Amino acid sequence: MRAVVTGQVGLDKKSYLQSVARIAGERGDRVELFNVGDLMYGEAPDVRPGRILDLPLSRLASLRRAAFKDIIGSTSPAEDHPNVIVNTHATFRWRHGLFAAFDFDLLRRLKPDMFICMVDNIEVVHHRLHAEHDIDATLKDCMVWREEEILASELVAQAIGCKGGFYILSRGRQVDTTETALRMVTRPEMRKVYPSFPMSHVMDMPEVLAEIDHFRAELAKHFITFDPGDVDEKLLLDNAIAAAREGKDFIEVKAHSFGGRKDAAPLRVSVREVLDIAGDVDGQIYMRDFRLIDQSDMIVSLVPELAGGIPGLSSGVERELHHAFEHAKEVYVVWKPKKNPSPFITETATKIFRSVDEALAFFEAEGMFATKNLFGH
Repeated sequence: MRAVVTGQVGLDKKSYLQSVARIAGERGDRVELFNVGDLMYGEAPDVRPGRILDLPLSRLASLRRAAFKDIIGSTSPAEDHPNVIVNTHATFRWRHGLFAAFDFDLLRRLKPDMFICMVDNIEVVHHRLHAEHDIDATLKDCMVWREEEILASELVAQAIGCKGGFYILSRGRQVDTTETALRMVTRPEMRKVYPSFPMSHVMDMPEVLAEIDHFRAELAKHFITFDPGDVDEKLLLDNAIAAAREGKDFIEVKAHSFGGRKDAAPLRVSVREVLDIAGDVDGQIYMRDFRLIDQSDMIVSLVPELAGGIPGLSSGVERELHHAFEHAKEVYVVWKPKKNPSPFITETATKIFRSVDEALAFFEAEGMFATKNLFGH
């Protein structure tokens, strides 16, 4: 599988993808990683680290073409290089304004099977961007850039006829998604699953949250999962709104993106900047979650039982189930409440289970799991 991985500056894709390649090697697989930025710097020894984007666009294009030609030459013939990851960008939003970071002719020669656009929580991206570069960008700028990067990556994948398709993948925050990336590149035949579960209205229910975390972890053991909880900017917005009511100018956010130090100091985020992106947060969650469903083979939803026997069925989960059904996805529901589900659930679900274990047993019996012990599980 040849995968082109894109994403805005500030994601730290390089270290993430290095981990993917390292884990593959430890398991007997070979994944070759090419970082376009490093290759461009190799072609320009006169440019100081972190300053390459300040070059004139004409020279940037020349360096990029040289880098891609090196990659194409290094990965030919394709049968001798079965798993290749090219770490690059689709767009840049820099001092030159917005500009493309690809060449159609060279991408066609590379013949990628898959495009993956990586995302991360925007306050973490914003922090990394300013820590690594001398640039003045707001949270709003970063939100816009992310949207542009996703759209441009998908359009390029379509334009060059990428057979393996286009995917959005979170870098991961409290969980390690390198396993997901590795499976996408080396085991693309694995089933792709969207785990659906209530989020915002159960945040103060530790027992329910533990049940949800168990559900997510079990699915991640056996499938390629595109988990909506890997990006949680709604919580960032809710905290900013609460802080604004208290007259605070800043909020502190845990810097717990995967790969970072667990004892890292919390990030200090401007309340005003977060409130400025309120519409973007809601709009991008709406778009992104539906896109994650579209790129999956099936949706598996957990509906927990809340206090008083109330089904933990949020409006978001209902919309996700309906969207999956309308787009001909397999729809599975783990229904925990004693109260029976409504016809809006029973008439759209492929199958309903009463426990996570029951669902997993069914999936295994149907041959949906990956080869046993393939990933050390």
